[in-house]
Amino acid sequence: MQIEKNRVVTIDYTLKGPDGAVIDTSVGRQPLPYLHGAGNLINGLEKALEGKTAGEKVVVTVQPEEGYGVRDETLTQSAPKSAFQSPDIAVGQQFRADSPTGQKVFTVTKIEGETVTVDGNHPLAGVPLNFEVDVKEVRAATQEELAHGHVHGPGGHHH
Repeated sequence: MQIEKNRVVTIDYTLKGPDGAVIDTSVGRQPLPYLHGAGNLINGLEKALEGKTAGEKVVVTVQPEEGYGVRDETLTQSAPKSAFQSPDIAVGQQFRADSPTGQKVFTVTKIEGETVTVDGNHPLAGVPLNFEVDVKEVRAATQEELAHGHVHGPGGHHH
């Protein structure tokens, strides 16, 4: 069975950055099941997997435009420490806040004196992503999975 919209696909994957360092992997853990075409994976990886079958291996570089987007420097802003709810703010800390395009996750990237710099870009925005994928299984999605837009485990899924 080929990978196409509304199929449940199970993959093992390794994601590496441009420097070859592993960013994430399912190897040694559970393979990743997802509902193809439901937006559960980045667009570039879904496109690369389209038409593949169980047992195939895919090596692909996904450019930022089809990954986590290009960096948008307008999403990097500075604010006084007093604007934050917690006095214990630290570099790397993440929080949700309203933006012109809705709720976003912001990461604290710098603290200088009383000024805090935050970045609303995804940490992998602007980064080419190198995937090595092993397609483990492809099956038809159940009606419940299609209705919910994600994969359910054995015996269904309880919300």
